[in-house]
Amino acid sequence: MALLASLAVGFVAFIHVYILVLEMFLWATPRGLKAFGLPKDLAIKTKALAANQGLYNGFLSVGLVWGLQHPVPEFGKQIQLFFLAFVATAGIFGAATVKAKILFVQTIPAALAIGAVLFA
Repeated sequence: MALLASLAVGFVAFIHVYILVLEMFLWATPRGLKAFGLPKDLAIKTKALAANQGLYNGFLSVGLVWGLQHPVPEFGKQIQLFFLAFVATAGIFGAATVKAKILFVQTIPAALAIGAVLFA
C-alpha cells in the first residue's frame, strides 16, 4: 500500500509539473491554447499571469516531492498530506470559478492520493 501511495503522490506531483510547463512556457502556443480554451490574443495578454500561476503549481510539486523524499517517513507523510490538501483545495476553487474539468484534473487525483497516504 505504501508503494501505491507514493505512486499516487508522484502522479499528482507530475500533473503539477505538467501544469507548470503549460502555464509558464506553453501558454500562448497551440498546446496551451487548446488546454485552457483561450483565444490567442487573450493568451498573449495574460502570459505573465499564467507564468505566475505556473510557478505556484511548481511549488506544489516541489512540496509533494519533498514529502516523498523526506528521510523521516512519518514527517514525509504529513508533508504529503499538507500539499495534497492544497492541491485539492485549489482544484475545488478552480472548478467553482473557472471550469468543472479542474475537479477531475486536480481534486480527484489529490483526494485519491490523500486516501492512499492515510491508509498506507
